[in-house]
This record gives sequence, structure tokens and C-alpha cells, in this order.
Amino acid sequence: MPDTMPTSATTPSDDRRSPFVRLADLLAGIEPGRPPLIAAVGEPQHAFADFVASALHDTLEGFGRYPRQEGTPEFRAAVAEWLGKRYTLARPVDPDREVLALNGSREGLVSATFIARRRGPERKGAPIVLVPNPLYAAYRAGAELAGCEVVPMPTTRESGWLPDLDALDPALLDRAVVLFLASPANPQGAVASREYLTRLMEMTRRHGVYLFADECYSEIYLEEEKPTGVLEVAEGNFSGILSFNSLSKRSSLPGLRVGFVAGDPVFLRDFLAFRGIACPQVPEPLQAVAVAALQDEAHVIASRMLYKSKFDIADRLLHKRFGYKRPDGGFFLWLDVSDAGGGEAAALRLWKEQGLRTVPGGYLASRDLTGHNPGEPYLRVAMVHDLTTSEEVLNRLIAGLS
Repeated sequence: MPDTMPTSATTPSDDRRSPFVRLADLLAGIEPGRPPLIAAVGEPQHAFADFVASALHDTLEGFGRYPRQEGTPEFRAAVAEWLGKRYTLARPVDPDREVLALNGSREGLVSATFIARRRGPERKGAPIVLVPNPLYAAYRAGAELAGCEVVPMPTTRESGWLPDLDALDPALLDRAVVLFLASPANPQGAVASREYLTRLMEMTRRHGVYLFADECYSEIYLEEEKPTGVLEVAEGNFSGILSFNSLSKRSSLPGLRVGFVAGDPVFLRDFLAFRGIACPQVPEPLQAVAVAALQDEAHVIASRMLYKSKFDIADRLLHKRFGYKRPDGGFFLWLDVSDAGGGEAAALRLWKEQGLRTVPGGYLASRDLTGHNPGEPYLRVAMVHDLTTSEEVLNRLIAGLS
């Protein structure tokens, strides 16, 4: 097994804190050198579609009753229909058995891990959850809720910013309850190929591991080819496979807090029973907005074109600075700022001198057994604003770190 793949991992106290809490502590008491410009949070700033207000207004009476935990029939049908149009599936998704509404994908990613631990087979050793490194902090929270150890899978430039499947020790997979994968990846924007996903699915099934695919950036792709979804490679058999998505990135509705999970019907049956006790329902008017959004692609295409235009600006201004390479998807820059002292020093300098708020890459990653944090040389910058503001973000970045 390569040295880069740990057999276990510790989780220092800082790893358990939100990256944004850590960033607030880093910058506390420091006045920004220029009027603040926030490029830290992955919160889309694109205008949302006109139909949002009318869909909400037309269903306001729904706030006067408790919603069903699984979601309205209309919402689940809209999700199943969208999945069938968006992906090349071997069979249609059953909206009654293979779709559940979520309070955004993050809530589902966390709580579903608990069910995976309870449902899965007895593991060969202490149970673990495998996560890409860097990672979305919700994956770690889900593992801790389930009483599992977090084991990071390195994602490097050499591995295409995705976990190296050749480096996955079978002994780790025998202990794993869940393996998380994000495609497009947060923060590097890597997209898993059909071949990669097929191989990963076969590996997780062989070892009885649930594959949780975080696909919330699925509609933000910067080339012509759409990212493959995990349900596509399942060939109609969704056993052990769960796809998580939301309206936050796709429809620029992060405040709506509506998402969904689709896949393994037996898992979702047990997940629904748990959710009926432990998780809040999604209000019906918000689901009505989500239905309207899922049935409209025009606003998604317009938003995607705007992201492409922003990365065209990044291509021009950054060129080969900071190891920049246009990502395949997502809306983050993942920049090597080693020459500026690493991510933490660069973030501090940019705020102090340029008023630009960014996230140190080390705040988004876990340390391995050697104590090394692979995110420390990097800086994450969210390209979520309009074109003019996005160009200003890049100009301040260059001015502050040159």
C-alpha cells in the first residue's frame, strides 16, 4: 500500500471546527485594507429565476400544516423526472421508493451516515468512514454522529484531484461503512469519469460499503460534456448507492434549503423511518419552488454560462499563476500559494491589504498520520459573484500576492 494512504487518522480539535469559524478567528480584530469583498463562502450570488416568487406565493397555505417527511408527491415526481432527463439511466427512478426530500444536501449527508452504520454488515475492525481530503466538513460530522473514525483519502494533482483508487487498501474497505465522493469536487473541481465511477462502485459493493455521491455541483460544469452521475453507472441496480443533490448551486437558491437523496430503496425506507423521528420536514411551499426550478432548465443554462465567463476571465488573468488550471466543474479556484507562505498567511495578507476574504486550504482538509495537512499550501476562492465583481476579486488576489 502506498505511503500516502493512511490506515487510520486522528482528528485534531481544529478539524472539528467550521472552516468559517476558524477564518473568523484568524481575521478577528484586523481591519480590512480596502472595502470588504467576500470570496470565502460557496454561496451563489446569481439572481434567482422570476418564477420563485410566484411559486412561493401560490402555495403559502402550505405553511399552515406539517409537511410529510418524504416530501410531496409532486416534489418526488419532479426529482425523478429531472434525474431521468439529466442522466442516461437504465430505468426510471421510482419517486415513491427511491427519492426523499432533504433540508438541503448537507443535512442528508450527515444524518444518512448514521443509518449506513446501523444497516451495514459487521465490519472487520473499528468502523471507519472514507472521505476525500480536502473534504466538505459535513462528511466528518456524519462520521462522528455514526461513531466512526474518519480516514482521509488523499486527492492530489497527480491523482487528478480525486482519490487514487489503486491506493485504497482492501483492509480499509473492509472496515468502511461509507465512502464519500464529490464530483465535481469541492474545492478542486475535478469530475469523475464514467470509468472511475464504475470501478469505485464495484469496489464499494465488493466490500459492502455504501457509496454516498455528493453531486450538488453537477450542473456547474465548464466543458460541454455533462458530469456522469453515480446512478448512471448503477445499471438500474441502486443497491448501496445514494446520490445527494440540492437546489442551492443548480438554481442559485442556497437559502431555500431544499435538496434530495435518490437511490437504494431499502436504505431510503429505513432512512425515512429515522427521519420521521429525528429530522425536520421540508415546508411544502419551499418544495413547490423546487418543483418549478427542477422543471426549468433555462435559468440553469444561463447561470452555467455566467460561470464559464468568469473562468474565462480567470484563464486570462491568472494564466499560470499559483498553479492555476481551469477546473472541470464547480465554482472554486484552488490555488497554490506556497510562495506567499501558504494558505493561512495568504488569506491573512489578502484581508489586511486588499479586504479580500478567502479560505485557507488547510481549513478544508484533515491531517494524516504524519501530521501533514495537504491543504496548507492552498487557498480557496469562490467565484460566485457577477462578472465585474469576479474580475475585481482576481485583481485584488494578484495585487495582494504578487
